[in-house]
Amino acid sequence: MGCVYSRACIGEICVPRDARIKEPQSVRPNEAELVVFSPTSTNEDDENRDQIHSQLSLNPPGDPELGITRLSRVSAQFLPPDGSRTVKVPSGNFELKYSYLSQRGYYPDALDKANQDSFCIHTPFGTNPDDHFFGVFDGHGEFGAECSQFVKRKLCENLLRNNKFHVDATEACDAAYLTTNTQLHADSLDDSMSGTTAITVLVRGRTIYVANSGDSRAVIAQKRGKEIVAVDLSIDQTPFRVDEMERVKLCGARVLTLDQIEGLKNPDVQCWGTEEGDDGDPPRLWVPNGMYPGTAFTRSIGDSIAETIGVVANPEIVVLELTEDHPFFVLASDGVFEFLSSQTVVDMVAKYKDPRDACAAIVAESYRLWLQYETRTDDITVIVVHISGLSGVNCETAKPATILRPPVPQVLEATGSESPSTFSWSSRNHRARHDLSRARLRAIESSLENGQVWVPPPPSHRKTWEEEAHIERALHDHFLFRKLTDSQCHVLLDCMQRVEVQPGDIVIKQVSYSICT
Repeated sequence: MGCVYSRACIGEICVPRDARIKEPQSVRPNEAELVVFSPTSTNEDDENRDQIHSQLSLNPPGDPELGITRLSRVSAQFLPPDGSRTVKVPSGNFELKYSYLSQRGYYPDALDKANQDSFCIHTPFGTNPDDHFFGVFDGHGEFGAECSQFVKRKLCENLLRNNKFHVDATEACDAAYLTTNTQLHADSLDDSMSGTTAITVLVRGRTIYVANSGDSRAVIAQKRGKEIVAVDLSIDQTPFRVDEMERVKLCGARVLTLDQIEGLKNPDVQCWGTEEGDDGDPPRLWVPNGMYPGTAFTRSIGDSIAETIGVVANPEIVVLELTEDHPFFVLASDGVFEFLSSQTVVDMVAKYKDPRDACAAIVAESYRLWLQYETRTDDITVIVVHISGLSGVNCETAKPATILRPPVPQVLEATGSESPSTFSWSSRNHRARHDLSRARLRAIESSLENGQVWVPPPPSHRKTWEEEAHIERALHDHFLFRKLTDSQCHVLLDCMQRVEVQPGDIVIKQVSYSICT
């Protein structure tokens, strides 16, 4: 859902000049640089991967710097031509096959708006071949893209450097989130009104550790007889959750919808109850005497002003023992779960043997539903991980303490410097929205008044990641396009459409000097 200060989302809201606690500065080159993902795995890539696997076997598992060096040397997002990669988990004698897809959002008033989502996949993670790491980061605010990139990089480094990472992953994850939040506050990057959510999954042998701060989500599929049921591994941290709403109120936050803050509805009467009935106007957090920051989530990394009213970085952490009844899990930004339920996503993944096809289907359906119910789309990012080869353990024989038994999962959360304590949550993720937003209704009403049926603007010509990578390489190699900004490259990429040609067809014919047809 994002935040009220993301102009392209719901418009401008007046913010006092002194609200910006840090002057916006240009991000240092090494921080602003986006990772370039290669769509194919070359022989050189395979050699690098083999060399690093050899190093992992020769170096002690407690050496974090080797793992951190590997993060910068090798992008784990190398995918072979078929669009998915398979990695082994030696201790559990099973395999993970994963793929991913990230779609930039469509904003009519900001067509060149960058994708603020980012993600990371590190297989293996650090120096232990049994450790594998997946993460999705949904940036928001003016510097949301930079914040999500910063957190994507720093969170991994902080986790590997934590001295308890190999002995207590839960406490290490909690500390890594908090340390990353502190580093973002201290950085020159302005996070006063910007930040990112974070959902991460650490696979360690048969055990997975899911850490969540914000409203992105992780879901695992579980076989129950002939059915495959979605089990939420995270609960969205929003004011819809009574426990989260009460917590931020104790920190001084006002919880109101935009209609309430603008005087259209009674601010003393709670006008929301279920997320599916909020018509695109969810409850948001506001300072006691101002119309900012307007966040629709109660936890995030960054957002230093929102932090003063209870928007904290502390993650909720779920620990789950994988069994043969778990065929796959999914991580995704709220661009997916705004209109798709967890069960719908699991049903879609179950239809495809290849995780790449599942990713494409989820993104396409999410994009379609955004344009059906809204006049824009959010950024949409999804990672699908298939689990194969697990045997010998099932939900009936596994230790009860390590199994996430819905609908009351066991959550581990560390508060401050205290040791993690176990508690049960009673909250569930709300059902997906199925109503038209007010902006969509206004567009329809306006078109009817003019005697024309309103049709949502067509999405940009969708391209496969191979096509995008090929076009980006062509742009980079041509002197006419080398100085284009990232935003200009995005616009150019969207304008290009695929044209089928046969051998011998004339593509460009020069008629006379400087005139081509």
